[in-house]
Amino acid sequence: MAEDLINHMIPPLKGTDDAHKAIVWMEEFRCNYMPVIEDGKLLGFISEEIIFERNEMDKPVRDFALVGQQCYVHLDTHFYDILKVAAEHKLQMVAVLNEQMAYCGVITVQDTLTSFAQTAAVQLPGGILVLSMNFNDYSLSEISRLIEENHAKILSSIVKEDPLDAGKIRLTLKINQQEMSRIVATLERFNYKVIGRYQENKPIAGEKDRIDMLLRYLDI
Repeated sequence: MAEDLINHMIPPLKGTDDAHKAIVWMEEFRCNYMPVIEDGKLLGFISEEIIFERNEMDKPVRDFALVGQQCYVHLDTHFYDILKVAAEHKLQMVAVLNEQMAYCGVITVQDTLTSFAQTAAVQLPGGILVLSMNFNDYSLSEISRLIEENHAKILSSIVKEDPLDAGKIRLTLKINQQEMSRIVATLERFNYKVIGRYQENKPIAGEKDRIDMLLRYLDI
C-alpha cells in the first residue's frame, strides 16, 4: 500500500521557497521533480525545466507553472494504481494524500518497482500468459478453474484495456508453472485468445532483473 512506500527522505518545498532552493534540493535529493505544498496541501510539482524556462531564481515556486496537481494517491492505494497514476502524468513520483487531502509524502516510481519486485508473484519461477478478450467474456474464476485443471495456480493477475482495440481487455497472468503448452491448449479450447507467453527457467536473482521482469509483466 502507498502508506508503506512513502519516501521520507524527499521533503516537500513550501510555496514560498524560491526557485534557487528548488534547484539545490533537486540536485541534493537526485530528483527531476520536487513536490510543492502550501498549508499542508499539494500545489503540484516543479522541475528544473519549468524553472529554467522562466529563469527567475528568486521567484517563489508557487508562482511557476506547476504540473501534476492531480498526480496523487491515497494512503491505501495499491502498487498497480500508483504506477498507473505516475504513468498518466508522466512523472517519476506521486504524492500521497490522506482522506482530508492533506499532504503525507511522496512515492517514487523506482521505490514502487523495487518493493513490488520483492513480492512472491515476481520472484517465484513460473510463466506469464497474456490473453485478449471482450470485457463481457472476462471471468477470472472461470479462467482460474481451467488453469487449476492443469495442476497450476495463478500467482497474480492484471487487467488493462487493449491498446490495439478499445473494446477489449488484456489479461496478464503470472502462473506457477514454466511449461504452459497444456494450459494454453485448454484455454484456446474454450475460445480464449492467448496473444503472448513468457517462461522463466529459474528464480530471478538480481534486483535489476526482477524489475525488468516486472516491467514486462506490467507491460509498461
